Amino acid sequence: MTLEEFKKKAKKMPDVPGVYFFLDKHKKILYIGKATSLRDRVRSYFAPDLAESRGPWIVAMIEKATSIDWRQTDSVLEALILEANLIKNYKPKHNTDLKDDKSWNYVVITKEDFPRVLLVRGKELAQQQSASVPLGSSQRSLQQIVAEPAKTFGPFPHGLQLKEAMRIIRKIFPYRDTCVPAPEMIAAGKKPKACFNRHIGLCPGVCTGEISKTEYRKIIRRITLLFEGKKQTLLKSLERDMHFAARKEIFEEAASLRKQIFALQHIQDVSLIKDEYRYYGFTKSVSSGRIEAYDIAHLAGSANVGVMTVVEDGMAQKSEYRKFRIRSAKAGDDAGALREILSRRLGHEWPLPRLIAVDGAAAQINAAQRVLKEYGVGIPVVGVVKDEKHRPREIRGLPARAGDRTQLERDILLANAEAHRFAITYHRKRSRRDLTIK
Repeated sequence: MTLEEFKKKAKKMPDVPGVYFFLDKHKKILYIGKATSLRDRVRSYFAPDLAESRGPWIVAMIEKATSIDWRQTDSVLEALILEANLIKNYKPKHNTDLKDDKSWNYVVITKEDFPRVLLVRGKELAQQQSASVPLGSSQRSLQQIVAEPAKTFGPFPHGLQLKEAMRIIRKIFPYRDTCVPAPEMIAAGKKPKACFNRHIGLCPGVCTGEISKTEYRKIIRRITLLFEGKKQTLLKSLERDMHFAARKEIFEEAASLRKQIFALQHIQDVSLIKDEYRYYGFTKSVSSGRIEAYDIAHLAGSANVGVMTVVEDGMAQKSEYRKFRIRSAKAGDDAGALREILSRRLGHEWPLPRLIAVDGAAAQINAAQRVLKEYGVGIPVVGVVKDEKHRPREIRGLPARAGDRTQLERDILLANAEAHRFAITYHRKRSRRDLTIK
């Protein structure tokens, strides 16, 4: 497959989360990766600065690859889990050689009466002995328990994202990690005491005796099904348990199960999406891909609105435009309004852009960058400065290395012009509505 054929196939890939595979001429998997957007991530492998941004090992892999395949998922969280399972099964050379297996991350479920769910490094799994950690009647070291786990999931290449994933999972299925179970405390002649995680709802009450061994093992089974990639089996199991609880008139349990089902069907993994772009910055080419532009419109502070427009590879993506009615920023505070709509935009699971364009100079650029920094996202921001006739005069913040600058500038100006047009149209509509109401 030629480079152009690769690029054409990458363009056909869906703009959704998933896992992608590079294969050689024998259909053997060379490399497995996960993505927030399959299309954008695979397309990034054909950027002109690939050697600088990804390193010679990935360049060598691309040179061997003859085809691409992929599997899409419902969320980034599921893509993260699927990637780990596939790497474990196929052991692609360009994944396993890229990183020492002792530095991989694993999720371990311990073999105890009340199993713990722990994040463990590969080197810890390889060790057989460590300092003893009292665990009630068992008196075994934590390392001995980890060395003989009930379940191990991984390897996970992305340590920071795995930690974020575990936070999401723990909110859905609270579990024990470090606290001592109530039976062990009582056997040691101590009074059970709630751990910190119990107070914030992340431990189901193992330390206080609020949950039985049988009920807790149901939670562990659900977590196991999730990490095995059996989401549909998990959902059916939860629905069955919910209907059973409802028939028995255990309504509190039925409501809790309903919330877990909803959470799994609407996984809120914005934090994982942000982490993928955390160190993006200008280290890679931003000459292609998604560009978002933002503009604010009002008349003497009234009918204060903001908009987002999207341009991708020179084409306006009007179905992805968004309107925002300003709620908290004061009338006439354009920088404050921009901060508000960017914060609201980052609360949604929309694909993140390669670059953000704002209407204005330093004040607007700084306002946008502050919001992105708060969210831990390293997306570049440029400002379109206008003359007295509102015609574009210059683009501030454009990097020296940005691939095809001419095409990039055209895309930025198109996105900015669309944002201005869309904002004025929405503002006029709001103004007419406000006048009608009055």
